[in-house]
Amino acid sequence: MGHHNRHFAGDRYALLGAWSPQQAPQKDYVVTYYVAEFMNSLTNLPYVYYALKYMYGPGSRGLFRPRTDFMSVSLLVLGICSFLFHASLRHTLQYADELGMLGLAWALLQGILTVRGRSSSNDRLVNMTLNIVFPLFAAFYVWTGKIIYHAVAFFLMMVLIVIRAWKNRGRISLALLVLAYVLWNIDLEFCAELRLLRERVGLPWAWLLELHGWWHIMTAMSASQFMDTVRELQEVFAEEENVKAGNATEKR
Repeated sequence: MGHHNRHFAGDRYALLGAWSPQQAPQKDYVVTYYVAEFMNSLTNLPYVYYALKYMYGPGSRGLFRPRTDFMSVSLLVLGICSFLFHASLRHTLQYADELGMLGLAWALLQGILTVRGRSSSNDRLVNMTLNIVFPLFAAFYVWTGKIIYHAVAFFLMMVLIVIRAWKNRGRISLALLVLAYVLWNIDLEFCAELRLLRERVGLPWAWLLELHGWWHIMTAMSASQFMDTVRELQEVFAEEENVKAGNATEKR
């Protein structure tokens, strides 16, 4: 049975929340009437935190003029979409969450593969390819509604990120990303077993077994570190290009 088609309306709290009846294969409303999955919602805050940390860090021009780039915006959008989905478990917002994941991977790939900017023909080709492939795949995924396509696409993007990763940079963020992906898949495939285990352990310790929540935290940390590295390299290459341009001008 496809993950999108599974539901747990027979669970004790599944029909007792503000957004019931739920339309996705998770449950809760145990902690509060207004949030379906309390911990899986709360653990999306790191996405928002790291996005705002960049936007309103050095270089920000005020509350309404934050410093933004594609990577920071994708991180913020994912945090908001994922929070809304896990808080409501509405099917439409599930797609928003999953497309947000693909958007973040898109931003990371674009940043990693084009650290030299848009000056080279290779970078322009990469940007054009990603700008075509990702929207088409997103439309295809929504049309089919099969999680396997999402999981495979995300895995392939992870492989590309790993291949492109730098030998002396990003090792911790890469390890976090791989571990987060493993935990996500364990939670996806053994959802029922993990729920039974959490019920036996009881709150608050059961929250430590919310593997999907750890996926949120670890991917937020990993993505933020990757983004910092990409931005640092972009600045280095931009300085090199400026030096070359200055030398060429002096020779003339």
